[in-house]
Amino acid sequence: MHGARSTARVRCPTVTRGPDSLVQLGRSQRPTAISPNVSLSPEAPKVYLETFGCQMNQADSALIAGQLAEGGYRRVTKPEDADVVLINTCAVREKAEARVWGRTSQLLRHRDNNPDLVIGITGCMAEHLKEHVGERAPYVTLVAGPDSYRNIAGLLDRARAGERVVETKLDRTEVYEGLDGHPDDDGVSGFVTIQRGCDKFCTFCVVPYTRGRERGVPPREVLRQTRALAAAGYREVVLLGQTVNSYRWPDEQAGRDVRFSDLLRAVAATDGIERVRFTSPYPVDFTPDVIAAMAEVKEICPQVHLPVQSGSNVVLERMRRGYTREQFVTLVDQLRSAIPDLALSTDILVGFCGETEEDHAQTLALVDEIRFDSAFMFAYSDRGITYAGKKLDDDISPETKKRRLQEVIARQEVHTTAAHDARVSTTQRVLVCATAKRGDAMLAKTPQFQNALLPLGCAEPGVFLDVMITRSTGHSLFATPTAQQTP
Repeated sequence: MHGARSTARVRCPTVTRGPDSLVQLGRSQRPTAISPNVSLSPEAPKVYLETFGCQMNQADSALIAGQLAEGGYRRVTKPEDADVVLINTCAVREKAEARVWGRTSQLLRHRDNNPDLVIGITGCMAEHLKEHVGERAPYVTLVAGPDSYRNIAGLLDRARAGERVVETKLDRTEVYEGLDGHPDDDGVSGFVTIQRGCDKFCTFCVVPYTRGRERGVPPREVLRQTRALAAAGYREVVLLGQTVNSYRWPDEQAGRDVRFSDLLRAVAATDGIERVRFTSPYPVDFTPDVIAAMAEVKEICPQVHLPVQSGSNVVLERMRRGYTREQFVTLVDQLRSAIPDLALSTDILVGFCGETEEDHAQTLALVDEIRFDSAFMFAYSDRGITYAGKKLDDDISPETKKRRLQEVIARQEVHTTAAHDARVSTTQRVLVCATAKRGDAMLAKTPQFQNALLPLGCAEPGVFLDVMITRSTGHSLFATPTAQQTP
């Protein structure tokens, strides 16, 4: 068992700068290391960390890994080598929770060789089901919610000492300022969380209940993390927030809030960062100044993930999304007019409470009208703690949900294929990310976030290449270099 460790919060010195000064800070501030060098002995307890869910969860896993390294834990890549197994979870959909339960049951077999193995659940599912984990999975002895990671090593110490630990209290002020992560990524594109929680309370969504109320990360911390990524060789930064463009930070010196557009420009001005993306924006908060920043700053990629959820105004109102179909279409027109060659992706939720065949037909029609480059499409599942779970009738049969989902997928597939096929015979500037999983090509990303497969060994990860797109599979592009690589 490790000794006690302090849980006092680490805070950066207060820095008050106007939005214009933020850009200068991004250009001039000396970079710092991405994470402290932690020397761990071979006898250090070993932790295996597995992540389910969105980019926010991936960023949180990096934060957890950094805190565990600081606390004396060594990360391993195989659960059979671990003293502790942690599953960082998602609770947005019922299917995601079912996968976690299945995975924890699989991992339990490793206790055959290691009876003292600690199995823990962190993240949104831990927050959502905190009272029920013990009943469903008594072998899980650590349950830690999204606001408990500052002392995750201390919580693990207690669990390894034989205590059943449940720490799920939400914290309206916790943004993990001053902490460094240990990301497990390609070393080319890195995440920076700029906002935690959500205040929208869409009737179908668990996020405000599992991640708490919306709060922004101070601009100084966002830029500190961005500079750290640049110093570590990353070329692209992805800004994360549940409704990322709702970001605001009070700036008394400037006499107004630092807005999301200010932060975008400042991050894009950071030396060494050549591409900036963000996800996921909320349609209502996509203001003209954000569109202007995207149009004017070359480092900000021409790609937006803009969740629409439904094409029916009746359903959108029942979801409490705050916009109409017509307003969404107008926003898309504004984006496409300002940003040439914009790629647009979305989220679509079918089978929501009370959705009629006419509502569903309107969603299909919107898919055809907008012609999204890609989409994440799901059937509604009752999450219990939401407004819909408590107040609305989940009255669409599983068979109808499945049919409607397949119809939306089939309709979107036409547009996804067309968006990829349209790139054939064009020249694109791609960022090489890694060797493809199958091992016979290099994986690169276009500015529109499409996958481009290049000849193996043509360039190292982290370099930019001008390539000619030679063919498309409808979901990936194949390309050949047309010029020397840019380091």
